[in-house]
Amino acid sequence: MKKMFAVLSLAIGVLVNASAFAQEPSHKPVVVLVHGAFADASSWNGVVKILQKDGYFVIAAANPLRGVKSDGSYIGSLVADLKSPVVLVGHSYGGNVITEAANDRSNVKALVYVSAFAPDSGESVAELAGKFPGGTLGQALAPPAGLADGGKDLYILQDKFHDQFAADVPAPQAALMAATQRPIAEAALNEKSGAAAWKAIPSWFIYGDADKNIPPAAMAFMAKRAPAKDTVVVKGASHVVMVSHPDAVAKLIEKAASVK
Repeated sequence: MKKMFAVLSLAIGVLVNASAFAQEPSHKPVVVLVHGAFADASSWNGVVKILQKDGYFVIAAANPLRGVKSDGSYIGSLVADLKSPVVLVGHSYGGNVITEAANDRSNVKALVYVSAFAPDSGESVAELAGKFPGGTLGQALAPPAGLADGGKDLYILQDKFHDQFAADVPAPQAALMAATQRPIAEAALNEKSGAAAWKAIPSWFIYGDADKNIPPAAMAFMAKRAPAKDTVVVKGASHVVMVSHPDAVAKLIEKAASVK
């Protein structure tokens, strides 16, 4: 019995140490990826593979997509539990979430906006999307789905998903993404953002010039306003630039992570 107990204690110790090592595998910061509306954490798969190969510990978080403050609090709590410096990366509405989540998190060293919103205090996603011409998301949305609390969920019509959301992704892959898309609460798109973390934390931006969800002019405006340390515009890329061009996105994340 004593021998069994000793073996069990050793095994538990190894697991605890392995867990601690998993959070801080090297001198490199942890990368936390936050997906946006109509997507899920698997949208980061290509980027994750590259970052892991290059020695980064990566968490592709599940964004609740319920509201700016609640989603920001959720991701912020995850960040607070990490002991390492963190690079926060947000796609689309996820940019709004990381802007909220980074506030009062001293271990966040960089923000990376991937085809994403970077709102100022008091701005909403809907307001920023309508600030410049070119977005066609409204025409591609399905009728809102009613919720028990009186709210509404929004989806992209599956037959319009490929052209609207992921035009530079192979059709079979886009069809899978359409079927597995996660809805966003309509209220989240109109909720005002809190303090703008990008005013205190360095930021980087990457987006495609063929984005139909967020007008490229809007993202150029937000990147310049930040102001971004670097802005990469991928020619011909759709809204899901991290799916179609994971190498370019990973390269910019690593650039942000390397800045002291």
